[in-house]
Amino acid sequence: MSDLVAKAAIDRRIAEIVTPVIEGMGYELVRVRLMAGKSATLQIMAQKPDGTIEVDDCGKISTAVSAVLDVEDPISDAYTLEVSSPGIDRPLTRLKDFDQWQGFEAKIETEELIDGRRRFKGALAGVEGDEVLIEIEEQGEAVTIGLKFEWLSDAKLVLTDDLIRDVLRGRKDAGLIDEDQFDEVETVIDGDDEDDAPTGAVEERH
Repeated sequence: MSDLVAKAAIDRRIAEIVTPVIEGMGYELVRVRLMAGKSATLQIMAQKPDGTIEVDDCGKISTAVSAVLDVEDPISDAYTLEVSSPGIDRPLTRLKDFDQWQGFEAKIETEELIDGRRRFKGALAGVEGDEVLIEIEEQGEAVTIGLKFEWLSDAKLVLTDDLIRDVLRGRKDAGLIDEDQFDEVETVIDGDDEDDAPTGAVEERH
């Protein structure tokens, strides 16, 4: 399992428990994070294989995951379970994500310094073997470099008008939003309002 899906040891333990449940329901696990604070929050991001997910889906996953977590009990303290979609400016946690979102802008961070830097921003150029390809600017020129997937500590898409349009067009084609809704959002984008479209999330206290 990729460290980008589940970073900490407790995240990986939770991922091992919930992955068979989520995949058995026909969804994919994108990311697991147990976030500490005054009250802990267990954040689970999931999606259908086509990249979409609705609030009803999140509710079904929340119910199923809650049941198995109550039995396995990997978290000793009280926590809130939050099941959501990855959102438009989604985290990239699996090698296939970098291939799927080729051409779109992303921010990537590495564990160690690579040629004197840890942060890279540019257009994704797919994958080659176990390397993520990204086009960055160096001394005013566009250069495509390869970063081994295992080097990455964080990666996410950058929210751009092109990305919003592409995601919404995909939802329209899938029948998740109608033509009028698509046209309304197109108008907002053309008006330079880059607010992210609301993403469904389901919360449940434990």
